[in-house]
Amino acid sequence: MDRIYESFHQLVRGTNTSFVRYKYAEINWKSRMLGLVGPRGVGKTTLFLQYIKLNLDMKDTLYVSADNMYFTDHTLIDLTDLFSKQGGKHLFIDEIHKYPNWSRELKQIFDTYPDVQVLFTGSSILDIYKGVSDLSRRAPIYEMQGLSFREYLTMFHGIKVPAYSLEEILAHKAKLPELAHPLPLFAEYLRHGYYPFSQDVAFELELEQVINQTMENDIPQYANMNVSTGRKLKQLLVVIAKSVPFKPVMQKLADVIGVSRNYLSDYLLYIERAGMIAQLRDATGGIRGLGKVEKIYMDNPNLIYALGRENSNVGNIRETFFYNQLRVRQDVLSSKLADFQIDERTFEIGGKNKGQHQLTGAAEGYVVKDDIETGYGNVVPLWSFGLNY
Repeated sequence: MDRIYESFHQLVRGTNTSFVRYKYAEINWKSRMLGLVGPRGVGKTTLFLQYIKLNLDMKDTLYVSADNMYFTDHTLIDLTDLFSKQGGKHLFIDEIHKYPNWSRELKQIFDTYPDVQVLFTGSSILDIYKGVSDLSRRAPIYEMQGLSFREYLTMFHGIKVPAYSLEEILAHKAKLPELAHPLPLFAEYLRHGYYPFSQDVAFELELEQVINQTMENDIPQYANMNVSTGRKLKQLLVVIAKSVPFKPVMQKLADVIGVSRNYLSDYLLYIERAGMIAQLRDATGGIRGLGKVEKIYMDNPNLIYALGRENSNVGNIRETFFYNQLRVRQDVLSSKLADFQIDERTFEIGGKNKGQHQLTGAAEGYVVKDDIETGYGNVVPLWSFGLNY
């Protein structure tokens, strides 16, 4: 227990609070129990440590990772009981999915220790949502994704800019007064700006480890599949990364990677929930997530460059960025006329020479162009959509 406290204090001392992520202001930190989930490497642990450093008294607060050696011969309930008896009030548990039967014990902790607030993170989103049913309505779950272009500019270049609504972006109100020419840093962001660890010298190696851990450990463990199937799914990622915006033909796709057609839809859903891909659906289901899958993208452009390398398709990168940034605040669907539909607005994504003909018949259409600094009329710079959160 002493080592847990010592490690916790070291982590808090080393935590920088000069910049906090977009999700910080959206979380109800007063909830008795809550979960923060998201793909590996997007900064969930840092967000918790920042909250602790900025708001809580270290005397009645504890942070611990669920894979700590303490849990070799102790349970979460053991820890909570001891913590509570010592006057503890705020218990933060990182990587909760690494602890067996975590959801049942959290339910018991919630019911038995009403004076202890429990906050937990999980990188295996699949396992978290599988366990949430045990927690019923006790714990709201918040999802966090990687850095927006706006956050990247602030975190790594000291360029502070507010978040703009979609309406403000379309009205050309999104500005970067401290940055005369946004395109060089935008290109940098697309290659290695989505993850908070993107400035590390070993970024490419670290990102490869995130991919491998997710595809060869998290998903196979959740779905009870063998490691070889996980590696086949990683091959699927490479196919998507190297493609033009990918329209799935399920049987052909199943044949290419050598898995059963009957399982492929489930596999794709697992990969999506783990933060590796994003599936663009149509509006037939009426609400998000129920429509037919029209296109499959990598989750973010950094993954395209990591897996596609010199074969990365620029059109795929542009559409992936747009979908990735806008889905945080909007319900983004496929369009019958162009690339994307958001409410009554239609969006066609392309380079600086992209024309208007795909928008014929659209109630409200926009051409989103890469390689331009400023917009006009219904032409909007691609980079500006990175200021949405």
